[in-house]
Amino acid sequence: MIKKLLKSVREYKKDTILTPLFMILEVLMEIFIPLLLARLIDEGINKQDMFAIIKVGVELIFIAFLALIFGRLSGKYAAKASSGFAKNLRKDMYAKIQDFSFYNIDRFSTSSIVTRLTTDVINVQQAYMMIIRIAVRSPLTLIFAFLMAFFINHKIAIIFMVAAPILLGSLIIISRVAHPIFRRVFNTYDKLNNVVQENVRGVRIVKSFVTEEKEIEKFNNVSDSIYKDFTKAEAILALNNPIMQLTVYTCLTLIAWFGSHFIVLNTLTVGEFTSLITYTMQILMSLMMLSMIFVMITLALESAKRIAEILEEVPDLQNPENPVFDVKDGSIEFNNVSFSYFKDSNKLALKNINLKINSGETIGIIGGTGSSKTTMVQLIPRLYDVTEGNLKIGDVDVRNYDIRTLRNAVSMVLQRNELFSGTIKENLRWGNKEADDEELVKVCKYAQADEFISKFPNGYDTYIEQGGTNVSGGQKQRLCIARALLKKPKILILDDSTSAVDTKTESLIRKAFSEELPETTKLIIAQRISSVQDCDKIIVLDNGSINGIGTHEELLKTNEIYKDVYESQMKGGDESGK
Repeated sequence: MIKKLLKSVREYKKDTILTPLFMILEVLMEIFIPLLLARLIDEGINKQDMFAIIKVGVELIFIAFLALIFGRLSGKYAAKASSGFAKNLRKDMYAKIQDFSFYNIDRFSTSSIVTRLTTDVINVQQAYMMIIRIAVRSPLTLIFAFLMAFFINHKIAIIFMVAAPILLGSLIIISRVAHPIFRRVFNTYDKLNNVVQENVRGVRIVKSFVTEEKEIEKFNNVSDSIYKDFTKAEAILALNNPIMQLTVYTCLTLIAWFGSHFIVLNTLTVGEFTSLITYTMQILMSLMMLSMIFVMITLALESAKRIAEILEEVPDLQNPENPVFDVKDGSIEFNNVSFSYFKDSNKLALKNINLKINSGETIGIIGGTGSSKTTMVQLIPRLYDVTEGNLKIGDVDVRNYDIRTLRNAVSMVLQRNELFSGTIKENLRWGNKEADDEELVKVCKYAQADEFISKFPNGYDTYIEQGGTNVSGGQKQRLCIARALLKKPKILILDDSTSAVDTKTESLIRKAFSEELPETTKLIIAQRISSVQDCDKIIVLDNGSINGIGTHEELLKTNEIYKDVYESQMKGGDESGK
């Protein structure tokens, strides 16, 4: 895990190396200061030697100045290294997520991914800064100060040898108790982000159903859970401080007791005693800093594991060794295709699909809720891989194509497609970033979007809010259709993507497709019979299986499901017209 994370250091290796280097120099300077203080007292103040006082004083100022410079440089490089490391971690995680298949994404919720990219990275960043800086400073200070204290008076230095194991044992026990709680806290953070995300995205639904109080209660329940767990974990970690304080003051008391005794016996000078006290404080402060690092690492360890899970996740879909980079045409062939979201042949969403579609045909797909209409078309651009059988596009198995090539040849327009913050032009050019204004207008005319766009004060430069909240559902669907057309796809999939437009507009869109896109294979998933009745063929799906294939007239005669849907919709149309 650590090795995986450290790959993200990359160009900040130099800063990572310079940070502890300057920190070592700072520690060395600080270690000399108590020795100079001892000389100042013993050789200068006690002997009233002004020359010695001035000489040692100048040396003290020089050493202190060097310590300041080295500390400043260490802090500068530590900030640069940790911030750069965090930046690369986010970049690497985000890039890895882009390669995830739907199956991989299903393993991590959106809220969990957001938490890992934000809170978890911040925790690791802070821990990294402390490790390359404080985690170098504290052990070195501890070792050097202990050696100097042992050099001054080895009998007194034994006190530290007793105190250190006590502190170490306490930290280990505290960590083992606190770590599982932090793991639970971060999982709850995911839930909190999910609640916030759902509420913000669905704020119109929340307000229309007047469920603000229920949403507040849901948020408070998750927030209270985090509060209780964090309070419990922090209460355990807070034991560090009293244990540390008890150890510090016990050591100081013992040193003062034995130190004064040795001074009386003339085996210890006042200057040495002063420097010994200073080294004692350095040792104990180092121990306190180590405990802080220990707490931070305990907190960050779970975050590091969660980040590593993203970085180590192997994309479910991979390019073959020698991929095909050209899609010949838009012909589609399903050969005994079965599919399971769980990769379990006993839990199939699609069962034994056999289907051949010629390039340029217009195919309607109809079926009840849960009949796996969307699932079937998602296999075409290889958003999922088939569980059994094979699926061919242009006479080539989709698993043999370069994934980007395949997906560039297929355009999907979903019922709930997304628009992104930016102008209409910027949104449309997701389909083709090189498209000129003339091409934009052309595809928008096909999608019956040009008319309403032209009525906007800023036309194609109109700004779209995130999620397309400032356009209607029908306008949003037409913009998404136009965007898909800009790809000039060999296969166009409309997944109930005209459900929010009126039948006249839908008819005009279908007519434009028929006249302007004769070479493109068009798959139209719809709930309305009127949306598919003019298709070359209509597929009726039922419970993940093909129940019937034929033209509108053929299915009315031979397929009960199609006939029932048609009659119910015609009856509803008659009643609405009365």
